[in-house]
Amino acid sequence: MKTVLCYGDSLTWGYNAEGGRHALEDRWPSVLQAALGGGVQVIADGLNGRTTAFDDHMAGADRNGAKTLPTVLATHAPIDLIVIMLGANDMKPWIHGNPVAAKYGIQRLIDIVRGHDYPFNWAAPQILIVSPPLVTRTENADFKAMFAGGDDASKLLAPQYATLADEAGCGFFDAGTVAVTTPLDGVHLDAENTRNIGKALASVVRVMLEL
Repeated sequence: MKTVLCYGDSLTWGYNAEGGRHALEDRWPSVLQAALGGGVQVIADGLNGRTTAFDDHMAGADRNGAKTLPTVLATHAPIDLIVIMLGANDMKPWIHGNPVAAKYGIQRLIDIVRGHDYPFNWAAPQILIVSPPLVTRTENADFKAMFAGGDDASKLLAPQYATLADEAGCGFFDAGTVAVTTPLDGVHLDAENTRNIGKALASVVRVMLEL
């Protein structure tokens, strides 16, 4: 049995811009699980507002992905592959709004995965970096202000992440090639687009796990 950990934000959690949360079967980790079959366990660890490696004190949960990752790794070990899809929340101006900073945040996560003290001397998992779909313009006043400038900044995430993945020896996938964010808030996905990510990642994961 192979184990795949999906580490992300609200796009992994399944945030529905129409209200609430997408049905379990529509969330992309669930779609990935269905596509891979019973020989693989897919674990979804998504947190609304999670950043790559930056503090955001707007919620009761710790949104800094670098701070929470060691606990998550220890909780779910052994892990064969970790899929990291983060960076959209980094585009908020009060976080930093800078795709280069998000790239360095992803680098920090890579270092944590590879340097973690896994129980029983288990090996570190392979890493698949996924750049999130582009932030798009919206008439939703709150999200428009919350992600001001994010539409332009997020366009640079995929090339930054691709270069980093190549240098670090990680897998890479651009989710923006198969999914677009909803105009309801410019950040989240409707059910069809979150399913599209799960379907597209299945072939990538199969290759990385040699299934």
